Amino acid sequence: MTVQSPLDFFWFIPTHGDGAYLGAEHRQRPADFAYFRQVATAVDQLGYGGVLLPTGQSCEDSWITAAGLATATQHLKFLVALRPGVVSPTFAARQTAALDRMSGGRLLLNVVVGGNPAELAGDGVFLPHDERYAQAGEFLAIWRKLLSGETVDVDGRYYRVRGSRLDFPPVQRPYPPLYFGGSSDAGQELAAEQVDLYLTWGEPVAQVAEKIAAARARAAARGRTLRFGIRLHFIVRETEAEAWAAADRLISRVTDAQIAHAQRRFREEMDSVGQHRMAALHGGRRDRLEVAPNLWAGIGLVRGGAGTALVGDPATVAARLREYQAVGVDTIIGSGYPHLEEAYRVAELLFPALGHQGRRPSVSGVVTNEFAVGSHAAPRLQAAAS
Repeated sequence: MTVQSPLDFFWFIPTHGDGAYLGAEHRQRPADFAYFRQVATAVDQLGYGGVLLPTGQSCEDSWITAAGLATATQHLKFLVALRPGVVSPTFAARQTAALDRMSGGRLLLNVVVGGNPAELAGDGVFLPHDERYAQAGEFLAIWRKLLSGETVDVDGRYYRVRGSRLDFPPVQRPYPPLYFGGSSDAGQELAAEQVDLYLTWGEPVAQVAEKIAAARARAAARGRTLRFGIRLHFIVRETEAEAWAAADRLISRVTDAQIAHAQRRFREEMDSVGQHRMAALHGGRRDRLEVAPNLWAGIGLVRGGAGTALVGDPATVAARLREYQAVGVDTIIGSGYPHLEEAYRVAELLFPALGHQGRRPSVSGVVTNEFAVGSHAAPRLQAAAS
């Protein structure tokens, strides 16, 4: 792989709501399926390869949302949460095969073990951190065998199955690809044994390189190889000054009390190693937000999970992405606030700088394979909530 080879570029469906500002009610959009469909159809036409649908108590269900969006799109792949411990592996295998068939083979699975014990308890999961990964390994072994066409008998530590089989197979063989992100040793062991693509949140390049090297070595010890992806927000504008002004504006309504509350929750309530690494980048301080060149951690002041954005003009942001690509990343899962408008900005400004071929509808409405800068204008939407 050379650093100029194509990147797979995905976007994000904001199933927990969206808006122009973090930490404020002003210009917010509720979690509404009509809006999800608007985002999905836009990114489908713009040439993104797929979309990530998040999971959790504050999100609309990713499986049902993906099923609805699959009928409204032609090309997009759907990266949907697979939750070991929350559902049984046999039921999940049937769901997987059904959605893969219904979408015409456009399903991807994001294995989410979970990093918030309080939220997991609400789903009936009470296992400690490392044991959750052990359970996930047993879950995925059963799931993979079923989707590969095997009849499964298991007497395991967490699951007991007799004569389980899948009568309706998936389109993708042996099964839709498994994506997974986990920064702990237990998480990396699971990745090495079971998954196809290992994800990281947007840490500085040197930290990402270290994490990738460790995961690659663990997989190689088992005779396996992994692909790698990164989850990042984007604030791309025609000039550096415009981009940094947009970043400042995004958190301009966030209060110090909101930051303190969020950081305390990340530190005290969550046992996610990845979340702790995100929080450590800035320490909750507004004066430490550019944690690496053009890598801005302002979103992580109040948002859990992915908390960093690449900020800058198209050429600069493209160069930063190539740095990640040089250490092994081949897949980008992006997002931005609001997600509809930022999807257009990234496609119109960043895609050409990356040499990324997008799609656009012709005058007749037929999708073509060319991407023309300036061929789309982001629709002006009235915010659903003020």
